[in-house]
Amino acid sequence: MQTQWVTEAANGYGQTIEVTRQLCCRQSKFQKIEVYETRKLGKLLLLDGIIQLTSYDEFAYQEMMAHLPYYAHGNPERILVIGGGDGGVLRELARHREPAVLDLCDIDSEVIRAAKEFLPEMSCGFDDPRVTVHIADGSEFIRRKPGYYDLVIVDSTDPGGPGAPLFGEEFYADLKRALRPGGVVGTQAESPWLLPDVVRKLVDAARSNFKFVDYAAISVPTYPTGMIGCCVASDDKILTVPAALPDPELAGKLRYYNEKVHEAAFAKPQFVSGLLG
Repeated sequence: MQTQWVTEAANGYGQTIEVTRQLCCRQSKFQKIEVYETRKLGKLLLLDGIIQLTSYDEFAYQEMMAHLPYYAHGNPERILVIGGGDGGVLRELARHREPAVLDLCDIDSEVIRAAKEFLPEMSCGFDDPRVTVHIADGSEFIRRKPGYYDLVIVDSTDPGGPGAPLFGEEFYADLKRALRPGGVVGTQAESPWLLPDVVRKLVDAARSNFKFVDYAAISVPTYPTGMIGCCVASDDKILTVPAALPDPELAGKLRYYNEKVHEAAFAKPQFVSGLLG
């Protein structure tokens, strides 16, 4: 059988993965959606040619994007995920019994449809009865929910695609207005190795609106440079130490997140400290 490779090539950098067959190739109104079987990494999802996840290491990103801001808050009752149409962050949030509201807002229903068809291990998050899906622009949807959510998680694509409006100062002001007292925001915050200017701009946008802001690193081998960040923000909570911890049952199921990882994720190399000021 002829060897086939799929390459993400963007921002002057490339990442190549060997694939065995293509499961899905669709052009939605917003982006190109591709799903592959790979030789070493399980399934692979790309949006507009950018790697979104592989079965091999998706748990690292999903757990940290969900549980780090969740436990920074401690006991959120109303949660919104913006983006995240693959269902992975929602799957992790649905592990918690306490939340009464699990809303997801994604601009592209085709991503959700592809996930349900080809990524059932991710899209199982949509099966929770507390989940309500809204197909809308997240930057507009959030303006209609003043003072409603305890936790908002922004699982966005890169700033060059449909996720572009989710990286600016105005969006962070809207996020702040959507929170109840004690609310927390966690947003996909790119890699300082690959997109330092985007990271700095995003953190500055959060700082211009929130009292407490910090950047946590997540190790994800199949993302270019092997890492990505989560920016967390709040007016009321110090975010680098968990306000609550997983119960023993949940802790035994997690593969990446724990209390020590929560705290260690905020430790920064000197160049990142300098980048963020």
